[in-house]
Amino acid sequence: MMLSVKKITMDKTALTNFDAAMQKRTFFIWIMLLLIAAVICSVGLALSIGQVSVSFGDALRIVTLRSTGISLGDMEELASGTTMDIIWNIRLPRVLLAMIVGTGLALCGAVMQAAVQNPLADPYILGISSGASLGATFSIILGFGAAGIFGNLGVAFWAFLGAFGASVLVLVLANVGSKMSSVKLVLAGMVIHALCSAFSNFIVYFAKDAEGIRSITFWTMGSLASAKWDQLPLIAVIVGAAALFFIFQARILNTMLMGDEAAITLGIHLNTYRRLYMMLASLLTGILVATCGIIGFVGLIVPHIVRSMVGSDHKRLLPVTILVSAIFLIWTDVLARSIIPNGELPIGIVTALLGAPMFMYMLIKRSYGFGGK
Repeated sequence: MMLSVKKITMDKTALTNFDAAMQKRTFFIWIMLLLIAAVICSVGLALSIGQVSVSFGDALRIVTLRSTGISLGDMEELASGTTMDIIWNIRLPRVLLAMIVGTGLALCGAVMQAAVQNPLADPYILGISSGASLGATFSIILGFGAAGIFGNLGVAFWAFLGAFGASVLVLVLANVGSKMSSVKLVLAGMVIHALCSAFSNFIVYFAKDAEGIRSITFWTMGSLASAKWDQLPLIAVIVGAAALFFIFQARILNTMLMGDEAAITLGIHLNTYRRLYMMLASLLTGILVATCGIIGFVGLIVPHIVRSMVGSDHKRLLPVTILVSAIFLIWTDVLARSIIPNGELPIGIVTALLGAPMFMYMLIKRSYGFGGK
């Protein structure tokens, strides 16, 4: 009799767990479908918003004509004016670049937060973005940007070196004196961020190249205004490959949230994975900073918003983060290029204005949960 009762209880528990799992799966599927629809709508609306107002229908007709050759109605008036160039050659590459950059930065933030077990980690806070900016500054002022064996990838290469060097310095500094902790890692990142910013300002101060100084201003404030069709394929492939890689690494990322001791019991040595993830994040950050400058706080804001929606399981966290970050940076860029009449606000300023209050909230709210802790 007792065995039967125990079996019935176990069956009920298993059924309850199964129902909960199915509900989570259904919720996740609906969230993904809604976000995909939101991305499509955001792209269409972002094309029609700007200093020159274009209707949503005209923007859709132009994109359809240029991408498929199919004409939706009379296109003679649109083709003869500047609207075609504004939509196809300026706004659409910019919107697509916003999607790609947002995805890459938020992906780096989510991975870093798991790798270092700290909810405050992201490329900007840990000084990696500043290191990339220092490398780009060094390259531009000293004329290495378009010369040498790296050709047009010179600035990206030096930005990557700066990002990678900054990440190495952060890890080394966090391990000095005693075992690395989350607090030490964030403090080390702030130190490296200050040092890299100081060296960048030092180089700019003694530079006599006015064009180079204007370029450095672009790196330090961030902008998507230089988006062009020829630069999108390479960046999209790199960010897409990184996203696929980290999605397939979800189990390891989940294990990192449990801590090193728990990982050892599972036969997983996290130090190797942690170094690999930080190196890949540094590479990705360097390329993104070389493309659009420093856009801070994206990797901090988006993963926390998504974590409050779907939890800390990276099998769900990373795909949703990719979509939410694309939507977030599309509309942040729309705000940056629309808020000032006949002008444009650097997107890095907008993300900082949004991200700084979030950072303050996380510091004040000590009861914030992370990874189930």
